[in-house]
Amino acid sequence: MSAASATPAPRRVSNSTTFAYAVGAAAYGIKDSGFGTFLLLFYNQVVGVAPGTVGFIIMCALVFDAFIDPAVGALSDRTRSRWGRRHPWMYAAALPIAIGWLLLWNPPEMSDGLTYVWLFVTAVLVRSAVSCYEVPSQALTPELTSDYDERTRITAWRYLLGWAGGLIMLLLAYQVFLTPRPGYENGLLRAGGYHEMALVAAALMVVAILFSAIGTHREIKRLPRPVIERQSFTGHFRELAQTMKNRAFLVLILAGMCVYTNQGIGYALSNYLYSFVWEFSGRTFAMLPFALFGGVICAFVIAPLIGRRTSKPKAAVWLVAANVVFLTIPYWLRLAGAFPEVGSPLLVPLLFALIVVHTACSVSAFILGASMMADVVEESEARTGRRSEGVFFAGSFFVQKCTSGIGIFCAGLMLQFAHFPQGAHPGQVPVATLDRLTLIYAGAYVVLGLAAAYLFTRFPFGRAEHEARLARMAASAEAEGAPHAGA
Repeated sequence: MSAASATPAPRRVSNSTTFAYAVGAAAYGIKDSGFGTFLLLFYNQVVGVAPGTVGFIIMCALVFDAFIDPAVGALSDRTRSRWGRRHPWMYAAALPIAIGWLLLWNPPEMSDGLTYVWLFVTAVLVRSAVSCYEVPSQALTPELTSDYDERTRITAWRYLLGWAGGLIMLLLAYQVFLTPRPGYENGLLRAGGYHEMALVAAALMVVAILFSAIGTHREIKRLPRPVIERQSFTGHFRELAQTMKNRAFLVLILAGMCVYTNQGIGYALSNYLYSFVWEFSGRTFAMLPFALFGGVICAFVIAPLIGRRTSKPKAAVWLVAANVVFLTIPYWLRLAGAFPEVGSPLLVPLLFALIVVHTACSVSAFILGASMMADVVEESEARTGRRSEGVFFAGSFFVQKCTSGIGIFCAGLMLQFAHFPQGAHPGQVPVATLDRLTLIYAGAYVVLGLAAAYLFTRFPFGRAEHEARLARMAASAEAEGAPHAGA
């Protein structure tokens, strides 16, 4: 291993750097909250276009992501500047994200066909701009430290603040922007509320991105600076293909496709399930973000503890399986007539308790999965001699964005298969329709969740293998006179 490609030291990252790094994830949390939770509802119930078509258009945007994400990852890996490999991308992405976000939520009045075009173009703009920030930002995790447990701690902070950003917007949506107004008994159907929400969200995303980039700027001198040789266009894609054939990477990608698609479906259907199946009131909606964040705080504490006591893959298997049980059980019990009915004083407390538990399990699994992806970097480096953080996290981020692509598409199909009416009001949807929707949703969640749990069992290495690999790489570097980066 050359000095230029030295592996980062297994150090503890300072609290100030960790916090600044994690704040950037709030931008993605804000984007994900709006994109995943409200976009289908907005274009279906407010703009007035078919839910299946909205889902299909978002799916089509994934075709562009399939090229954009790895391209951004590879280009950021090869970027050379006085600001390092990642930070030029992070700074440059802030304004395009804000512009794309505002356009997405402010379609002009036009025909359905032109509305679909507007949705497609603005969705691609937002997703591409977010890629240009989030892929390089996530790639910093394995660059800041090579310590097995420290990576989990850093990732836990990113998830905590990422969810905080999303849940703050969720709270503002339910308590400020989408509350009932004159002429809108159901505030979720007021177009003006979405326009106001988009403006605030765009501003918060810009602040979070710039705060993170500036707060981690001092780390640039400590990050790996591998020498990149000039190569042909075909050689670049040959190298990219070789990198992405890594077995551990493929296992994480496939498992991530399952768990993040489940999350995407849940996001897209959440307002339908809360409003029409459980008939939440405005006060209950106000408490919902606190229940969700309670689960996230539990995950913030639990994931690093579990990661230190065992290997990450084993922990991920059990956490994913537990999430499936606790998320779907109220729907199975409802279909069996064994869950408290709407109006019962037990309904909301029981649902919220289950939400806290399944959110804790789900987010803990996400944290460990992202930390495992960071460990794949050294496994790949040992095999190929290249550090490809950007490429690996581009694949990971592409999977995350599937939550708002495949998830919305599947949710739209589920609504159509359940014959869910347009312009519906809580309490007026036929019980048979709600039964079909919950049965399809819970069944799909079980299948995808158990598939993810199985895939995590196929991850090829754990703590012992990672630490042995670092020791071999350190010995090789010292033999060549190349100390760890940042040591």
